[in-house]
Amino acid sequence: MTDPAALVHANRRRLRLRRILLLASTPLLLVALLFCAKVLSMYAFAHQAIAANATGDHAGTVQAARGQEVVNIFEPWKAPYNAGVGLAEQDDLDGARAEFEEALTLARGLEECAIRVNLSIVLERIGDRALREGDGAAASRAWQEALTVSEDAPAECDSEEAQQNSPDPERDLEETLDEQQQRLREKLEDSTSPDEPDDSDDPQEQQTPDGDKLDDIREQLEQGQQERDQRDQRNEGDGGGWGTDRPW
Repeated sequence: MTDPAALVHANRRRLRLRRILLLASTPLLLVALLFCAKVLSMYAFAHQAIAANATGDHAGTVQAARGQEVVNIFEPWKAPYNAGVGLAEQDDLDGARAEFEEALTLARGLEECAIRVNLSIVLERIGDRALREGDGAAASRAWQEALTVSEDAPAECDSEEAQQNSPDPERDLEETLDEQQQRLREKLEDSTSPDEPDDSDDPQEQQTPDGDKLDDIREQLEQGQQERDQRDQRNEGDGGGWGTDRPW
């Protein structure tokens, strides 16, 4: 026959053991819950950023990207990348440049492809802006930097896998890089004057286009701006002048 006192003692021991196990597992349960909440919030903010950009709510894109920045241990480059896209669409080129440069330091391999394309686009548009303001030397420097960023893209960016991971499946990544580099080379060539010798000892002056070349490039930029305005009316905005792409 079972001793009632022994049975009570055994029940108390089991109850204490259950309490100890519950207390010990509570931190793990909290971590698991926080982890799930973080994953869900990252998906939510990422979806919000994409949806906002698609509808032309570029301020909303930046706001959603800020939400992705908090303890982002999965794809840390995506928060500054999305913020850069939103800022570039708002024509905050300097802010967009800073965000894309940060994203580039956090990215690896195929992750660099879209970042480099967009950073190059922003640098190109910075050069376009400088030329419209009459600073041909600054324009050349920005275009050269944009070309370097684009040319330094990893070899993987020419792969089918890179295309599949592209944020804009309607754009061919390899073709975009080729067109971007060709466009930048043409701008750099047009910003110099090989027909006339330059005897200036000032390197700043040597990088500045002559009057005729500057007028030609400005005219092309103005034409590109007109085309951009027309696209804005049809498709809620576009990017840059003289054929410069929009961020994506």
